[in-house]
Amino acid sequence: MNTRTPVVYNLLIANVVAYMATMLLDTNDVYGLFALFPIGSPFFEVWQPVTYMFLHGGFSHIFFNMFALWMFGRGLEEEMGSRRFLIYYFVCGVGAALVQLGMAEVDIMNMNTQYEVWNYMLTPTVGASGAVFGLLLAFGMLHPNATIMLLIPPIPMKAKWFVVIYGVIELLLIIFQAQDGIAHFAHLGGMFWGWLLMLWWQRKDRNQYYN
Repeated sequence: MNTRTPVVYNLLIANVVAYMATMLLDTNDVYGLFALFPIGSPFFEVWQPVTYMFLHGGFSHIFFNMFALWMFGRGLEEEMGSRRFLIYYFVCGVGAALVQLGMAEVDIMNMNTQYEVWNYMLTPTVGASGAVFGLLLAFGMLHPNATIMLLIPPIPMKAKWFVVIYGVIELLLIIFQAQDGIAHFAHLGGMFWGWLLMLWWQRKDRNQYYN
């Protein structure tokens, strides 16, 4: 076990175990209990804004989320400390779920037929992406001029521009209503709650420093 970043280590294990359980057990049963469903869905449960973060829709989904958690999370945990990092991760992930639930209610009100509403009620949201987008935001705020090497395309980019570009892309996909099955509101929600928490901590820490 990595004693310097135990939270990242255990989050990686928990996500992989949950993914394997989804593969070995009945996927519908696992999703029905632990994925995130709209509030009016017969499958909605109060614990889902937490548990949905540990489920993923396929190998590429979990791979890229866990790669980002490993890549950005280790340094952030060492800087923040394990306790604060754990709080930050869950605030971003749960905050992303709350944003997703709120926007789901707006979407439902704008639907024209009961068939559309019913299908929407049965559509789950899964993945750690909301929390991971919060990590990207934190890294960009703490290290705005750090260089990140993109995978596709393989070009270097400053962290602050990396975060801005990702945020703008998510916003544009929402504006143009991309039908890609991705919870873009959850991604932006994770970044938004992470931004709020980082600002609050910075203000709190600054006040403590000068008192």
